[in-house]
Amino acid sequence: MPTRNVPLIEVLGLSPFALALRQAKLAVLGDGGDTPRSRFGLSSLGIFTPRLAVSTWLGRVRADRKVPILNLVNRTPTPVADGWSVRITQVRDFRGGRLTYDSHNGTDFVVPPGTPVCAAAPGRVVSVRREFNRGGLKLYIDHGGTLVTTSNHLAKVLVEVGQDVARGELVALSGYSGLDAVVGFPWVAPHVHYNVWLSGVAVDPFAARDDERSLWRRHNAPVPLAPGEGVEDPPWSSSFSEAGVQRCLAVCRDGAVRDFVEGLASVERRGAELLIESITYPTRFAVEEAGRRLFDTPASREPRLDLPFAASDFDGAFCIER
Repeated sequence: MPTRNVPLIEVLGLSPFALALRQAKLAVLGDGGDTPRSRFGLSSLGIFTPRLAVSTWLGRVRADRKVPILNLVNRTPTPVADGWSVRITQVRDFRGGRLTYDSHNGTDFVVPPGTPVCAAAPGRVVSVRREFNRGGLKLYIDHGGTLVTTSNHLAKVLVEVGQDVARGELVALSGYSGLDAVVGFPWVAPHVHYNVWLSGVAVDPFAARDDERSLWRRHNAPVPLAPGEGVEDPPWSSSFSEAGVQRCLAVCRDGAVRDFVEGLASVERRGAELLIESITYPTRFAVEEAGRRLFDTPASREPRLDLPFAASDFDGAFCIER
């Protein structure tokens, strides 16, 4: 069973409790300014999968060693100015189906708490955040070439900011940290919400058309790095430049964010934190998709990613029926 014992308080991200409470309030009510409140409704019950949820909370995995995908990226998201929406009103996943919700911008891999999480490609750890209102404990890796990935809802991060990681290297233990876990426990399955960002915006790693390239190394069928598999990855180099940082800072209207970013020592940290802010809190910027300003030219989609789990635990993934 691919799990390690992790205390429930870490799985849910409830410590420190005072911080979790403040951030939960931000998600529910907004801040009365640039951060609108989240939106829920009866359609939000569509993400509840009681049978899958309970079995996964109990540490059970499928006999075929496949990771269930609970939600895909929504290709038709509602406007960001309306706030983060967990409703299912305007959705289309890469297959043309409805395995997603309005504001969902990642892929939800259902795994028991304590499951080892691996780097999907080589890179450098550029940030670790704990935001109860937006994905709990999160790990961000810059893979170079404007490609950044994030693993959300973690229980533990096992690497440090600034550390270089290899393809397939253990970087974290999964959980289900964050507000949505506490609200949905135990009827929403614990999962790793996995974001892929390219050229400053969130993208779907799956290809929707024959002429669109998948970002998974095995087209639309992500698998872990196989033991002994040799992959010729180019040398890592930072995705960020000082010129791009200044372009993005110029459209940031949140003084606290600007002060925080300007106080960071390295350009890669400043660029990474601006990218994170622009995608997580887009209404704090004066233009839409402000993260695009970090890069001179958009990068092309290339098949660079593996399933972010160990080959000793899983063989692949599949989309659930809901």
